[in-house]
Amino acid sequence: MPTPEPLPPWRPLLRSAREREGRSPQARWLQLASAAADGTPRVRTLVFRGWSGSTALDLLTDGRSAKPTELARQPATELCWLLPRARSQFRLRGSLLTLPPELERRERERHWQMLSPGGRALWGWPPPGEPFDREAAFPEQLPDGSPLPAHFLLLRIALAQVELLELTGHPHRRRRWREQTGWQEEPLNP
Repeated sequence: MPTPEPLPPWRPLLRSAREREGRSPQARWLQLASAAADGTPRVRTLVFRGWSGSTALDLLTDGRSAKPTELARQPATELCWLLPRARSQFRLRGSLLTLPPELERRERERHWQMLSPGGRALWGWPPPGEPFDREAAFPEQLPDGSPLPAHFLLLRIALAQVELLELTGHPHRRRRWREQTGWQEEPLNP
């Protein structure tokens, strides 16, 4: 059995900040920044779905949205994870990983099975961003055993830099960790 990777020092800080959010769904929401085809910025809120190893995180998206195309063209991204009760903002910089096809298929299936029927329902809705059709079906649930839709995509983001801004005390505290320095903590001006 392989030895698990050691956690970088920012991971326990992020876990602690998320725990302070309690059962709030906000503890799982983060914003993903990408660049549109015309070079303009885009920001969307996604749901954190878990870690892959010590420094890559999993998000899910609808392949019919613009995100997958934007990230395929420019895989570098930044995520912002604001945890209000902890008064902490994590800025996570990294890039979209391209997984081997068989691993990607297994991971997509694993995430699909982990979703609740209500969570799966979003992938049964009409394509996002298209004109609203009052006659279209928007199911409230897709039951266990529902087939994995082709447009159910996994975004695995490999992190290379993490900044934490703690909005408590005077002055606020800001720190950075970078993969290239072995995740050594660097204090920064807030």
